[in-house]
Amino acid sequence: MDALKILIIPGSARDGSFNRRLAEFAARQARAAGQEATLLDLRALNLPLYDADLEALSGVPAGALRLQQAIQASDAVLLVTPEYNGFPTPLVINAFDWLSRIPATQEQPAGLAVTANKPAGLLSASPGAGGALRSMNFLRQYLQMAFAMVVVPQQFALGRAHEAFDATGALQDPRAVQSVETVLQSLARLAQALKTA
Repeated sequence: MDALKILIIPGSARDGSFNRRLAEFAARQARAAGQEATLLDLRALNLPLYDADLEALSGVPAGALRLQQAIQASDAVLLVTPEYNGFPTPLVINAFDWLSRIPATQEQPAGLAVTANKPAGLLSASPGAGGALRSMNFLRQYLQMAFAMVVVPQQFALGRAHEAFDATGALQDPRAVQSVETVLQSLARLAQALKTA
């Protein structure tokens, strides 16, 4: 049986990002469980702020096509995002807004076609006690309603993230480790079920 391919997308690209650290930890846990985990850096896609005039002039940027290809090649997607004023980061929303604008051609499906029925999981991290929970709740609705993704019910918000990791990048609290693994296991079960259906 082929290993499940999990695309992990940190919603923050800043140096020292707690969400990138959580995404990297989740990737190691997924690999330890026998899955192929790939991290995608949204900032490296070099996507401009979505603008319909820019789209009309230049079309969809190449970075949006790379995001589409990465999602299409995966069996499931794990988004790991902080919150900005209680909402998912502009980095995430802008990338998915561009993704939604990709039209179908003879060579490729539409952007929305690759997200439809794609399993998704959610993690978040914040120095605050809530762990960016509000961001995940908005993101769940956004992915399900606008992109027809199947978001697993299990999710995990890592609070006090500035104290959560050891020097190797591992989570220090066994309960937090178990919570991440619960999300990964739920995502893997759904992805496997849909893959073999």
